[in-house]
Amino acid sequence: MAKKRIVLKVGSYVLTHNEGIAKERMLELVKFIVMLKREDIEVILVSSGAISAGYSKLKIDKSDTINRQVLASIGQTYLLSTYQDFFDNFDMICSQILLPYSIFDSQIGRENANNTINRLLSYNITPIINENDTVSIEELLEGDNDMLSAYITHFCDADMLIILSNLDAYVKDGKAIKVEDNIPQDEKNTKIEAGRFVVSHHKQMFLASGFDLSDAKSFLLDDIHKGGTLFYLIGTQGFHSGFSKTLGYPSSISIG
Repeated sequence: MAKKRIVLKVGSYVLTHNEGIAKERMLELVKFIVMLKREDIEVILVSSGAISAGYSKLKIDKSDTINRQVLASIGQTYLLSTYQDFFDNFDMICSQILLPYSIFDSQIGRENANNTINRLLSYNITPIINENDTVSIEELLEGDNDMLSAYITHFCDADMLIILSNLDAYVKDGKAIKVEDNIPQDEKNTKIEAGRFVVSHHKQMFLASGFDLSDAKSFLLDDIHKGGTLFYLIGTQGFHSGFSKTLGYPSSISIG
């Protein structure tokens, strides 16, 4: 049986504490990744947080775009070394991949990146991907890697995108939604835009809290949908059989 593959995206709010790296939350994230890998699930991590990591080393004006690029350049090495320190506890290796957005317009570039990611996964190495902020600033200005993770989900043929956020779930009309198969076309939110892209390519997206990983763990490891929001297209098979539309989930179920 082929392994399941997910793209796990963690936002800067989750990884930041007091304008530095939230090491306790990062350690919990690494433990979660280890649990997934032990269940034979391949994990591609898309991680924000480089700017905050850089700012913890150099206090300069973050509102200036070039300064943000400088901070990302400083912080990326610190961020990755912290990840590796935590993966060392489990005798596992992580790797760094910095991608410019232009790579998605190049078939050769996509193939080269995909070949590297596939080989890393075959060696049980966790690829940690971020935008190359020194040459590509789309997500640096707005988005926190949401669209980057959506593109990677599609081009790396992952089964699902998991976004761990400061949001517990997608909220519509004042209610937290458990399942959404009718994503609004006019909503300008990078997480929703990422969901639209993923769903339009017959993949699924799950949005849950990155501060408390219990909902994500229940969904991915125990096949129990307690909280968080599943975005998918009617008729597509779920990550687990329990989340297939054919088993009776109506769209837009409210939580609680």
